[in-house]
Amino acid sequence: MSTDDKNRATAAAILPLVGGAENISSVAHCMTRLRLGLRDRSLVQDEALKALPAVMGVVEDDTYQIVLGPGTVARVTPEIEALVAAAPQPTHSAEDLAAQGAALKAEQKAKNATPFKLFLRRIANIFVPLIPALIGCGIIAGLNGLLINLGWLPGVTPALAAMASGFMALIAVFVGYNAAKEFGGTAILGGAVAAIIVFPGVAKIDAFGQTLSPGQGGVLGALGAAILAVYVEKWCRRWVPESLDVLVTPTLTVLVSGLVTIFGLMFVAGEISTAIGEFANWLLANAGAGAGFLLGGLFLPLVMLGLHQALIPIHTTLIEQQGYTVLLPILAMAGAGQVGAAMAVYLKLPRNGSIRRTIKSALPAGFLGVGEPLIYGVSLPLGRPFITACVGGAFGGGFVGLFSMLGDTVGSTAIGPSGWALFPLLDGNKGLGGTIAIYAGGLIVGYLAGFVATYFWGFSRELLEEFNVDTEAGQTEQTEVTVAKGGPAPERTPEPEPEPAKV
Repeated sequence: MSTDDKNRATAAAILPLVGGAENISSVAHCMTRLRLGLRDRSLVQDEALKALPAVMGVVEDDTYQIVLGPGTVARVTPEIEALVAAAPQPTHSAEDLAAQGAALKAEQKAKNATPFKLFLRRIANIFVPLIPALIGCGIIAGLNGLLINLGWLPGVTPALAAMASGFMALIAVFVGYNAAKEFGGTAILGGAVAAIIVFPGVAKIDAFGQTLSPGQGGVLGALGAAILAVYVEKWCRRWVPESLDVLVTPTLTVLVSGLVTIFGLMFVAGEISTAIGEFANWLLANAGAGAGFLLGGLFLPLVMLGLHQALIPIHTTLIEQQGYTVLLPILAMAGAGQVGAAMAVYLKLPRNGSIRRTIKSALPAGFLGVGEPLIYGVSLPLGRPFITACVGGAFGGGFVGLFSMLGDTVGSTAIGPSGWALFPLLDGNKGLGGTIAIYAGGLIVGYLAGFVATYFWGFSRELLEEFNVDTEAGQTEQTEVTVAKGGPAPERTPEPEPEPAKV
């Protein structure tokens, strides 16, 4: 029997003795123990479990712990997880049915996803958890800069600088940790390998004829190092004897991945990171208006296709290099175009109470940069207003890009927020007042362009005839006819509100 078959057989033997898959609420492991969260402890057959050849003992704590030994536990745990995931779950309530339906929907979505989009989703899963820290540290950095410019609280500003910069100094470690976790490896090993990049001692190492510098390669190097560590670790899990796994696997993972990182990835990723920063600056300095027009106009379709996730590492690299990303304020203009388009739709459809209510409820979120309610509830179903919203974003992006050509760079110290919510995160190469004024001007241009384009070109005659109808009157008339015939008045189904998300 092969090692994989042996581990699979062990998992299959354990599962019924702990009450089956439906009795397991969580699965995890440590160095030697399989840790199971159980719904009903009374279903466990302790003596039968202890009698299994692979089981060295059981321990009760906050979880039910089965001692399998080093090496074995790391191989049996995935088999347990696979059996639990594959087992049909009983349906006991409406909540269970809803959860089952959501799982089926997610499964169907996964089947339709392309490998490229799945890869981008994984990249997003690595960086999105970092956004709260980026936002918090970015706002503190902006506050600190303001205090320094005003000459206020000189004794406090060094502390604020430490708070704002500490996370960015170690962001590679967090990227490595999340990347290893996302790609199926041991998270802490990914963080350990990525930590090499920011370790000050690399300044004593020569590679490719040059001395390395701490942080060289940045988040891209950390991403590559952690993914490499995952593949090295998985190779070790397959070939290293179980009795040596706990010692050999982590050692080889850090050693092999670390050497490749120091003498390869740091140099290559550093060159790529430098090229990204130089290209972004060159593009906006030489073709800012045109580049801003294209980026602002195409961002909404990129969001619709999920391709905007590819920009997250680029934003993070620019923030790491320059202190802010020059792309986000331009891309944020897409939301401004959407807001302007929605206001035009509101005026063009005075009789459609349903759409107007959706717009009124979604506009405040739209001003703050949350654009999905307007996209999925208004512009996209109507068709042409979605295109004219992109036009508004293009003009807003072109406005911000034009000032980059003139030497006034507008950037954001974090990713995530847009619209008015981006104001506290703005930074640039000139004064803060000018940076805020340019960004606000871009928003106004985006609002106006989206409104004008939608009001004059967003509706065909057929579209107006179809949607500019009194939905309230039609529903009232139906109710009156039903009641007149002696039947009960039909219940009105409230309009579903789309789930908000960031744009």
